[in-house]
Amino acid sequence: MKNKIYILSAAHISAQTPLREDWMKNPILYNEEYVRAIEPNYKEHFSALEARRYGQLLKRALLVSRKAMETSGITNLDAIITGTGLGCIENTEFFLKDLTFNGEELLKPTHFINSTHNTISSLVAIDTKCNGYNSTYTHKGISFECALQDAFMQLNNRKINTALISGHDEMTPDYFAILKKTGYLDFSEQGFAGETAVAMILGTEKTANTLCKIEKVETLYTIDFEYINSVTEKFAKPDYIFTGINGQSENDNRYFDVCEKIFPKVPLLQYKNLFGESYTAPALGIYAAANCLQKGNIPVHFLIQGKSANCKSEPTKILFYNNFEGKNHSLILLSIC
Repeated sequence: MKNKIYILSAAHISAQTPLREDWMKNPILYNEEYVRAIEPNYKEHFSALEARRYGQLLKRALLVSRKAMETSGITNLDAIITGTGLGCIENTEFFLKDLTFNGEELLKPTHFINSTHNTISSLVAIDTKCNGYNSTYTHKGISFECALQDAFMQLNNRKINTALISGHDEMTPDYFAILKKTGYLDFSEQGFAGETAVAMILGTEKTANTLCKIEKVETLYTIDFEYINSVTEKFAKPDYIFTGINGQSENDNRYFDVCEKIFPKVPLLQYKNLFGESYTAPALGIYAAANCLQKGNIPVHFLIQGKSANCKSEPTKILFYNNFEGKNHSLILLSIC
């Protein structure tokens, strides 16, 4: 018999008010095409030494991990699993700029040490004193879902009982300019590039603050409607589908097309209009969907005009659907506890 798996708690730092769920009633709306995360006051959480040593992304990762653990009441973790598309790109840029402009002299080793992708999981493990399973997934737009699927399978197979999973990405001005030139972040309509820092505690036992239950996690590679239909037959018809719609016509039409074929007439929701686009933005989408289920409410700013008819007042099942550039699809079914 498989375990029941729950999202016990979650914390975020993003384009919305950090470490709080103000976005449900009072979201911050943006018209810019590039928005950096709103930083909390790190002086309240880190010593001066820590604040100097760690870059922005590492401070975010440590803080959301601590907050998620504090809310869940879990003190001993069995696993730490991270998804990141870019890793600590700002530290990488600092090191490369020093290398370029200082003639390969006077290089700061801290920037190099903290530039690797698995630095995030390693630092969180040291901070939480977790000596268990530790892994990092760097698969661009499906990085977080890979981390989630890893934890889901291990929890189901009773290899572990608790896991901290997270999604982290920062977006520097230089890297935004590069991704805009490639077309990945070229928003012709409303939409913006953002940053992600989300941590969730997964477990097999409910706690007082549990957000929701994870029913199923599936990842697919290409659009094969026959295969997708065979997969979605395992999913009970959801009340809503959270999608990765971001304001780019080509991207959005893929979602409309697939959702119409697999679950016609199910209302569609968006979240990137509040949190922005990044490789690990799905972590923010799952965080948002989990909070909607716990609170029994879908904020009006998630509704998509013309695609959100037949809305239920209190959702019981939400399907999270993401795809990256028309491939690498993920389907995650969440339900109330």
